[in-house]
Amino acid sequence: MRMEIPAHVAFIIDTLEKAGFEAYAVGGCVRDTILGREPGDWDVTTSARPGQVKRLFRRTADTGIKHGTVTVLLGGDGYEVTTYRIDGEYEDARHPKEVAFTASLTEDLKRRDFTINAMAYSPKAGIIDEFEGMEDLKRGIIRAVGNAKERFTEDALRMLRAVRFSAQLGFAVEGETAAAVREMAGRLSLISKERIQAELDKLLLSGHPEYIRRAYELGITAVILPEFDRIMEAPQRNRYHDLSVGEHTLKTLQHVRADHLLRWTMLLHDFGKPKASLTDPDGTIHFHGHAKISAELAKGILKGLKFDNATLEAVTKLVYYHDFPFPVSKAGVRKALNCLGEELFPLLLEVCEADSRGKNRYAQETYLPKLLAIREHYREVREAGDCVSLKDLAINGRDLIAAGMKPGKELGDALERCLEEVLGDPEKNTREYLLESALRQIEGS
Repeated sequence: MRMEIPAHVAFIIDTLEKAGFEAYAVGGCVRDTILGREPGDWDVTTSARPGQVKRLFRRTADTGIKHGTVTVLLGGDGYEVTTYRIDGEYEDARHPKEVAFTASLTEDLKRRDFTINAMAYSPKAGIIDEFEGMEDLKRGIIRAVGNAKERFTEDALRMLRAVRFSAQLGFAVEGETAAAVREMAGRLSLISKERIQAELDKLLLSGHPEYIRRAYELGITAVILPEFDRIMEAPQRNRYHDLSVGEHTLKTLQHVRADHLLRWTMLLHDFGKPKASLTDPDGTIHFHGHAKISAELAKGILKGLKFDNATLEAVTKLVYYHDFPFPVSKAGVRKALNCLGEELFPLLLEVCEADSRGKNRYAQETYLPKLLAIREHYREVREAGDCVSLKDLAINGRDLIAAGMKPGKELGDALERCLEEVLGDPEKNTREYLLESALRQIEGS
């Protein structure tokens, strides 16, 4: 089979071969090209040692020299070129303590995680497939190279990567590989939170975010996200739901676009329901106040996974307001815009729609028309240019000081009360009215 490879990759392989070395494109780029997908990056493996690679190319960077990796810089791009190697003992369930270089491509491919990632290609030799990766691509399975327990002992993160690849490719996890995950999932507690975050993010942004169910079934979430197990085991019995909390959550993930903030919001939006659950004598289950509890849990989870502050704050806010606790009116939309900000408010509408579509037919018939009304109010508010924040207010602190008010909390409170009036009635956003209103407030206090 002949593959189309980028000119720079072909140049690297050709340069190494002309110098007497073996060289192949390897790993995910080979897999994705066979599947007709666009590879994210291209890696090369070679029999040349790092020093030999550096002498053959004009511009290089020592990005992983200890483990045999040199980045070859061509144009504005970098390509990792790694010497064939055998990994030594793994000391932290993630990285080998040391590596030994080898002249054998087969030995190098043996250390890789899954068969579909253990294929190599060069224009001269074609595809090298020592572990039936092509067959596994045809069968649609994720299977560990060699002994699954050994692969997961070397690098525990591979267990979560198995589910992530299954979600990205729509594949199943092969039986023996899945059994090894169930047995060894506890080792994921040894992996850094940053690595867990990165894999979960890729899973959620995949074409099958609902495959996080597989992480639950394999015992992975019990270790890295136990709150998810709780919602998978939490029933919902009321007029709006015909699914458990967890199954509802999985459905909402399928109804929202692949956006970082949106997918994380839908995953976390009902995590507070198990704690808020109250059952009536007739068996109806209520979840009063669950949005606030979910927001608190979301903040802790995102912080624990080492997310950046911007993501933490945005997702927490979207989770808190996902039930849209505002009047379905233009005044309600203005208040919501003030609470969330103009960037997050459109995302909240997407969250509300996904949440509604994850409910039963009665709930959809109840909430989706309201959401259409909210969208129409939002359009009208935007077109009118209504004031939705202090920066749009017709007066500011300097105006109140000029009118005789002293700087301090009283001044800030007066501006907030003015804004509250304007959110209810944008016609009041005039300098004259607001100055008079602010002074009236001070005199009456």
